[in-house]
Amino acid sequence: MLNQLEFLTESKNEHLIDILSESKYVFETEVNAINLVKDALDERFVRIVELISNCSGKVIVTGMGKPGHVSRKIAATMSSLGTSSFFLHPAEALHGDLGMISANDIVIAISYSGESEEITRILPNIKMIGATLIGISGNQNSSLVKYSDYSFVFPKFNEACSMNLAPTSSTTVEMVLGDALAVCLSKIYGFQERNYALYHPAGSLGKKLLIKVTDIMHAGDKNAVVKAGTKLKDAIIEMSSKAIGIINIVNQNNELIGVFTDGDLRRTFTREVNVYNLVVDDVMGKIPIYIDCNMLAVDALKMMKEKNISALPVISENKLVGTVRVNDILGMGIFV
Repeated sequence: MLNQLEFLTESKNEHLIDILSESKYVFETEVNAINLVKDALDERFVRIVELISNCSGKVIVTGMGKPGHVSRKIAATMSSLGTSSFFLHPAEALHGDLGMISANDIVIAISYSGESEEITRILPNIKMIGATLIGISGNQNSSLVKYSDYSFVFPKFNEACSMNLAPTSSTTVEMVLGDALAVCLSKIYGFQERNYALYHPAGSLGKKLLIKVTDIMHAGDKNAVVKAGTKLKDAIIEMSSKAIGIINIVNQNNELIGVFTDGDLRRTFTREVNVYNLVVDDVMGKIPIYIDCNMLAVDALKMMKEKNISALPVISENKLVGTVRVNDILGMGIFV
């Protein structure tokens, strides 16, 4: 057998061919396993989906070793797509965490051999608690399948490991089966983008579908606003102190009648006007574009980009309530 140094000093081209060949074998073997399981899907799988969709409690996924890692991911995917679910470590379950299970729950236990000691030891207790047990295995005659109320048994396939020992193909099909469960359940629930965003508020989609203009606008003392008839010099001071690049002009009823931007200010100075004699009404942009406070921030961003505007007044029930800027929205991680 070659030691590591001898292995590394072999012909690079030879090992490049070996690596590519072995890699393609892994892909082919695991794809073949997925296809075999896909073709084996039948009423057993349908019944499992129906059971979970009608579950009045929680869905608990458990597994040991590599299937344990897969189980954790399946529980996370289910939760993110609308099925209340969590992972239960079988070893911890033996030391008290079985108390997380109640009679109206469904437990999905995953063990390719169906004989993992930590799994088989908690099966009697799950039955005594009264929870519905679903077994996922590759062994029809296993303890897991015999204990289960419902089961899905994989067809025979090879592991991608060259020794046909390490969980490779088996964990892949377990993962895909879990994804299929989660996606089918989300369809049954009528799970939509807004639901997904609700469970992923820190994600890009969550921000786009949840954050409104009112959540990020400059309001109250942070907003730049003056009344009609205000001297231009005072309006400039107000605008510069708030540093948001725009000042809103309102009437006595706090209704927006115009805006004055830093661009307007530059154009005003090029005309060499006397800022001490003018009022802001003389130079403001009338009938300004504005947005509603309940508009999604992503829609406001689209509008501002289309019109090449960096800031807009925000209105609620015809009253000025704030100002929002492109940079405020981009700073929240929202892009279009």
